[in-house]
Amino acid sequence: MASIKSSIKQLIPEKLLDLYRVLRFPSDRYAFFPHPLSYKQDGLATAHNCDFMKDERFMRAYHQGEATGSWGGGAVHWRAHVVCWAACQAARLDGDFVECGVNRGGYSRMVIDFIDFSSVAKKFYLLDTFNGLVEKYISPEEKLLGRKAGSAGGYEECYESVVRTFAPFRNVVIVRGPVPDTLPNVESDKICYLSIDMNNAEPEIAAGEYFWDKLVSGAILILDDYGHGDYIVQKRAWDAFAQRHQVMILSLPTEQGIIIKP
Repeated sequence: MASIKSSIKQLIPEKLLDLYRVLRFPSDRYAFFPHPLSYKQDGLATAHNCDFMKDERFMRAYHQGEATGSWGGGAVHWRAHVVCWAACQAARLDGDFVECGVNRGGYSRMVIDFIDFSSVAKKFYLLDTFNGLVEKYISPEEKLLGRKAGSAGGYEECYESVVRTFAPFRNVVIVRGPVPDTLPNVESDKICYLSIDMNNAEPEIAAGEYFWDKLVSGAILILDDYGHGDYIVQKRAWDAFAQRHQVMILSLPTEQGIIIKP
């Protein structure tokens, strides 16, 4: 049957196949994609290989992160794969891990499982308000784009939940409060992994500048929102940051940006 379908498809012009896809799946924005999709979620569609989703180690870690409720029921496997890669690279370097913008701790809980963080001589600092953005750090332009403080921005109080999630891990340090106010609470002079996802520019750049000289050579800096169209203010701010520090940001189709400290 499969060979018959393949033969029929070869006889039908591609434009007619496109029309058929649109008529059959009118709400599918990938209907015109000419190849079978191997991955279609989180704003990314591709026909390329994504075998990491068959990897038991990755999927076990992913489910640990998913169980925190951080991703709101969405699927973010490729973004999570990038985070696991970054953590794996950083684990070989001297220094500690820092995440600014934790929410319920999905990425950090996943990383702990993926690299067995409890067994390494590092600390993992988790910085967040744990109840959303802070009014004074939201710029007028970001407000026009829909950024709002606290619960008005769609965030729920989650501090106690995060404390429970990470209670079993002695080398995890939870720091509550707004960035940049809380940055001095990170008692480490060497950072090898820095994940930033705070959804507004001023705290993000403040964290980048504060930790830049503390990042060891080869350290990984992950920008979760870099390529997202709704967060263009952050992208412009990070592009200026990169120019100041004479580095290049790797822009990924997952919407993430990656900087490797020289």
